[in-house]
Amino acid sequence: MILPARRIGPFSVSAIGLGCMGLSHAYDVAPPVEEGARLLNRALDLGITLIDTAALYGGGRNEELIAGAIMHRKAEFTLASKCVLEVVDGKRVLDGSPDAIARSVERSLARLRTDHIDLLYLHRPDPRVAIEESVGALVGLKEAGKIGAIGLSEMGAEAIRRAQAVHPIAAVQTEYSPIVRNPEVAVLETCRELDIAFVAFSPVARGLLAGGIRNAAYAAGDIRAFMPRFVEPNLTHNLHAVAAFGALAAEIGVTSAQLSLAWVLSRGDHVVPIPGTRNIAHLEEDLGAAAIILSQESVTRIDAIFAPGAILGARYLAPLQAQVTTETLPGEELA
Repeated sequence: MILPARRIGPFSVSAIGLGCMGLSHAYDVAPPVEEGARLLNRALDLGITLIDTAALYGGGRNEELIAGAIMHRKAEFTLASKCVLEVVDGKRVLDGSPDAIARSVERSLARLRTDHIDLLYLHRPDPRVAIEESVGALVGLKEAGKIGAIGLSEMGAEAIRRAQAVHPIAAVQTEYSPIVRNPEVAVLETCRELDIAFVAFSPVARGLLAGGIRNAAYAAGDIRAFMPRFVEPNLTHNLHAVAAFGALAAEIGVTSAQLSLAWVLSRGDHVVPIPGTRNIAHLEEDLGAAAIILSQESVTRIDAIFAPGAILGARYLAPLQAQVTTETLPGEELA
């Protein structure tokens, strides 16, 4: 399959990438390594050329999975990982100091069995460390040949501009879907202005826009059980809007996941969604979105379905919300 291409800094990547978190992290028990490896190889076979991981995912196991499964095919894809957020001695640690970044990257390189990561993000802003200092650490790693480009994750427009003043930023990554519109406050336009790619994680709203959630009976370890909009009483309310979205998708002749991804792709040529899945059939379904051209009428109807008040509940619980600086929407609920 030949997918359309979009640009992230010096890299030309498939317009739809693969977010790998769910293969090792966050959504109940991770699948066996063999299943994850099959999906990763199928993604490359289908033409995906952007693979996104992080030091945090599975306490490093996600990077190890990628190393064992596809690093022998490294010439076929752009590798993105993240530092600053990590699991150290069994505890989640946020540390954006230069020394911590350097140590984290060395661990990632070892797990990935490589001496170079194409794109490295600061996973979250560390309020104790100036963004200029953290970006400066990445500049040093780039000059040493250990990384190729610099990215930011879950940061607002002010942080992006401060970081860009230190060194050109290749990509900014934040959650974005027809349900989650925070990047529209300032980040999307800031990225467009500064010629920075915008990488949209959770573009099918953590499964909510892919038919994957019908009730709050989550398996143990599923992070959605701790996200206000995914639990009662908010979930029942939210599923009404999700049903309307599904009806629109059926009317158009696509799946809900495809409609959500096509909507994200329509937000600008600088936008690259990175859906994640553990299911090869779902992966193949997702990539069908690259061929969908939405009419303005469809976009308008999607906006009406998810008008203010259609979705209740905050994106994160308060401790996690405190770790992001992506702008909030007027009247947005904060846990």
